[in-house]
Amino acid sequence: MTKRIFIVGFLLLLSLRAEDFISNYEYGQMLYANPRGVACIPCHGETGEGRKIVSYRDDDGKKRELYGADIRRVSLNDMRRAIRNGPGVMPKYFLTDREIEAIYEYIKTVNDSHSRDIDTIEW
Repeated sequence: MTKRIFIVGFLLLLSLRAEDFISNYEYGQMLYANPRGVACIPCHGETGEGRKIVSYRDDDGKKRELYGADIRRVSLNDMRRAIRNGPGVMPKYFLTDREIEAIYEYIKTVNDSHSRDIDTIEW
């Protein structure tokens, strides 16, 4: 019994100190790469720029392409809505507010750093 209480206490302490082990940016990066088993990257690209998901022919033989949305400039509220409602062909995700905010922070940070990299290139 004492061993069980110690383990539960240790796990509780560990969960309270979780922020010390991983930054919000790193947490968002991990979630973006694989939230609940379905990655964002195949549809939204490495930095949220959007990418082609699939090409196909419709019933009339016309070539069609399906693209994932560019999410680099969406608001946090729009991201929450999209993740929770699954607009279009996007699946619904059951992520917490903290998880969504971490993904949002990751996308914003990655794109801010890419903008700075581009701005500092001398031609």
